[in-house]
Amino acid sequence: MNAPADLKYSEEHTWVRVENGRARIGITDFAQNELGEIVFVELPEPGAAIRFGEPFGSVESVKTVSELYAPVSGKVVDVNRSLADSPGFVNSDPYGDGWMIVVEIDDASELERLWTADKYARTFGE
Repeated sequence: MNAPADLKYSEEHTWVRVENGRARIGITDFAQNELGEIVFVELPEPGAAIRFGEPFGSVESVKTVSELYAPVSGKVVDVNRSLADSPGFVNSDPYGDGWMIVVEIDDASELERLWTADKYARTFGE
C-alpha cells in the first residue's frame, strides 16, 4: 500500500495535500484498490461548500458506488475535470493525476484530526 509521508489521511480513505492554505484532496491507494476499476467520478462544482465528515461526491467502480467524505471544511476552488473522461487516473495515479478537488480551507485546526501516513498505513496496511 502506498501512503506518501507528506500527506494527511482521513479514516474515510481520503488524502489531503496542503498547498498555500488550500487542500488538494483525493482518495487513497488503499481505497482505489479496494474499489477496483473506477468508471465514474461525481464531484462538486467550484464555489460549492463542503463540510468535514460529510459527503462531497462519489466514485463508481465496476463493483460499487461509494460516497466521498470531506476531510476538511471549505469552498471548492478547483475540480479535476480530466476525471470526467479519464476516471481511471484515480486507479493509476491516486496521488497525482487522480486528485479530485482543491478546497480553500475554512478551519485549519481540522487538519489536526487527520492521520499521518504512518498511522494510516498501520491501520489499513496489508
